[in-house]
Amino acid sequence: MASMAGGERWCMVTGGRGFAARHLVVMLLRSGNWSVRIADLGPSIKLEAYEEEGILGEAIRSGKAQYVSADLRNKAQVIKACEGVEVVFHMAAPDSSINNHQLHHAVNVEGTKNVIDACIECKVQRLIYTSSPSVVFDGVHGIFNGDESMPYPSKHNDSYSATKAEGEALVIKANGKNGLLTCCIRPSSLFGPGDRLMVPSLVSAARAGKSKFIIGDGNNMYDFTYVENVAHAHVCAERALSSEAAGQAAGQAYFITNAESIKFWQFISLILGGLGYERPRIKIPASVMMPIAHLVELAYKMLGPYGMPVPQLTPSRVRLLSCSRTFNCSKAKDQIGYTPIVSLQEGITRTIESYSHLRAECQPRREGPSKAFKYLGGGKVADTLLWKDKRQTVTSVVVLIAVYFYFIASDYTIITSTTKLFLLATVFLFIHGILPAKMLGYEIEKIPASNFHIPEEKCHRLALTVGFTWNSAANALRSLCKGKDWSLFFKVVIILLVISFLGAMSIQSFFVAGSLLAFTAFYVYDRKEEEIDGLISRAFSLGGKLRSKALASS
Repeated sequence: MASMAGGERWCMVTGGRGFAARHLVVMLLRSGNWSVRIADLGPSIKLEAYEEEGILGEAIRSGKAQYVSADLRNKAQVIKACEGVEVVFHMAAPDSSINNHQLHHAVNVEGTKNVIDACIECKVQRLIYTSSPSVVFDGVHGIFNGDESMPYPSKHNDSYSATKAEGEALVIKANGKNGLLTCCIRPSSLFGPGDRLMVPSLVSAARAGKSKFIIGDGNNMYDFTYVENVAHAHVCAERALSSEAAGQAAGQAYFITNAESIKFWQFISLILGGLGYERPRIKIPASVMMPIAHLVELAYKMLGPYGMPVPQLTPSRVRLLSCSRTFNCSKAKDQIGYTPIVSLQEGITRTIESYSHLRAECQPRREGPSKAFKYLGGGKVADTLLWKDKRQTVTSVVVLIAVYFYFIASDYTIITSTTKLFLLATVFLFIHGILPAKMLGYEIEKIPASNFHIPEEKCHRLALTVGFTWNSAANALRSLCKGKDWSLFFKVVIILLVISFLGAMSIQSFFVAGSLLAFTAFYVYDRKEEEIDGLISRAFSLGGKLRSKALASS
């Protein structure tokens, strides 16, 4: 560790490249009172362009700020990072959306123990710990104007909340050891520029067509906190601990909010609407979403090791989105002098402006026709099934409905239904043929016989296709007989199961399902091509990993 220049006051920010931590680092440097050591996992610091040109880049070049790579789980690294430091702002924590108890415990509990021990050994004077309001949330009961007298629940909503509570308790208990003064900050639902979780997730959901849904009744109240107010609260806590009245703040925990409660889904609507996306409007009861969330979580537990991405829909997330959580920060105002420096509306405005690159009109536009349009031949069939020619589509749907009720829904056999359709077509063609070329002032376009003629070339191609298909099936059969191609085996099994399922359907069910699928599946794929292709790609990748593991274990 570089030696500290005489007279300089150094503080350290753990997790210093995190969302709120970046804002705190800049605020500390701007105050002129501190030189700042930034501790994080990366081997070196990589500045964004705006940071390089701003106060942080200048501070690193001048030596007022320095970066140190440190893993909180490694006590020796933490002790080295704390050398010569007067104050530690302990903000490091894993992503709260990852429900991995082992990871959260290792960082939030064991890592916090290492920070406390390092502070005591290096004679750090003050430790401010970034906790969470979730330490008092059980995931079942809403919180209305909760204050610091609330106890920890017997069971927390998730592993992140439980381990943050353990870490907070350790920090409070460490107050007074070897002269170390501690306190804890509980910022509620952070938002603002630089957020890499909430706003990007909302935009991703909006682009996937999921932003229209509200989980719960939509009336749950929330306290959101602008990120600069969170940084300001940490500065207030440090000042309080270094003042003559330090005894009042030492060993305490404080809720931090914008002091402007708002309906959760109203806040989400303001963000999405400000970025040009559809606002949530369709309400889905939490009781309906919870079983689905449990299934998603179970799937992730089984398939996560094979590459399944971390799901956004989990039981703990459903509870967070449907419960009220508001907190009273009067204690913070009275004891550490905290009041918000940026209003909620101003914070929302700044946040929206900072994500201008994620606005709806900035979405990459697809060039040329979609894959669905190409698959359907790009002609009238494509225009009809993709709803591009709405009059043609509606006409086709009406005809299909008529066919269903007059020929399919009447319990006819396939042969009888087909015969009647051909009979209707024959009568129509015959009557159409005897009509005059003009009638009542309208021209009647005749259907030429050539429309029903299949050219010899097409017949030849069809015969080649049939022969090729037969030979491919024979080759597949030979490969199966060798008992080595697992990929082919699974493909054949899936195809046969699909055919078996379709064969068991009645003609009525087959007709209805086929019609609905034709007029919806291609349309959805046309609109969500990138998302669906991405899901298919991940599914194949996951299947490949499962197959490789099966082969390796056999």
